[in-house]
Amino acid sequence: MYILLALIAACAFGVALHFLLPHRELRGVAVTPAISTAAAAAIYTILQWTGIGESSVWLWVASIGGGLVLALLVTLTITAQRRHHDATAKQALGI
Repeated sequence: MYILLALIAACAFGVALHFLLPHRELRGVAVTPAISTAAAAAIYTILQWTGIGESSVWLWVASIGGGLVLALLVTLTITAQRRHHDATAKQALGI
């Protein structure tokens, strides 16, 4: 059940990350928190399978921090691709 605490924290920090990053109008409000939560769940599960207990601070740091870092990288990539695609479409339409 401790995984729920990690997932709730990762989702909350993902929401904060969404609002801290620029160009949030180019992506959905749920994209960054969803990526952060899914990555935290995967990292938490993998670390549990390797034998790290929930009393270890590294499990929490790795799952929440790793989820945020991955969400940051994916969100920046999505935003850059969207800006490039929009610029290309505007140029093609002559706007």
